[in-house]
Amino acid sequence: MLNILFAETALELVPKEITRHPAVRRNAKKMGKNPEHCLLDRNLHHYAMLRLLNSEKRGRPDIIHFCLLEALGSPLNKVGKLTITAHTYDDNTINIMPEVRLPRDCLRFNNLMEQLLTEKQVPQKPELPLLKIEKNDIKKVKDNINPTKTIVLTSHGKLNNLKELCRKISQESKPLVIIGAYPTGPMDKKTLDIADEMISIYPETLEAWVITSRLIYEYEQATGII
Repeated sequence: MLNILFAETALELVPKEITRHPAVRRNAKKMGKNPEHCLLDRNLHHYAMLRLLNSEKRGRPDIIHFCLLEALGSPLNKVGKLTITAHTYDDNTINIMPEVRLPRDCLRFNNLMEQLLTEKQVPQKPELPLLKIEKNDIKKVKDNINPTKTIVLTSHGKLNNLKELCRKISQESKPLVIIGAYPTGPMDKKTLDIADEMISIYPETLEAWVITSRLIYEYEQATGII
């Protein structure tokens, strides 16, 4: 069983400190929504976001969208050998059921994430949530998973061959691999501190969804799933 944790995910509602910015209010009015119930999006809120701490790492819901489509559609997930969790920049943990079918369209995905971040679970039937949010720091997320080994994939880690890495983690009963689902910059120290190893799989920075798809494929190969 492979556990993937998407860390520092750039997915959040518009923070209160910029809800009165003209760009935020204009876009919210256009969509007929309360500004505080809108997803923070760099495409829509660039100038307002300049006021935010660590703004370069925030407001990119498309990154986790692409990553989740790659992961949920994989043979590894279809045979029940993958668990996926997303931990957001503002310390929300999103638990994702393997059978969830996410919208392919970005606008519909964003609307679903707004609903999730507002209502805390989707659908609303308490016994059947396919997506559910809890407030946890990233250490608590790891403790809940209780992995046998934790690897952070980062361009600042020790260079390692991905095929060899997957061969090693396939020997673990409950490995956890952490991937940063944000646009740019180094991982937060709190994320790095929970790792047993920091590994780089390529000499240059790769997009999160590329890392996700390659990791899952090589793990499938190492475990004989495909």
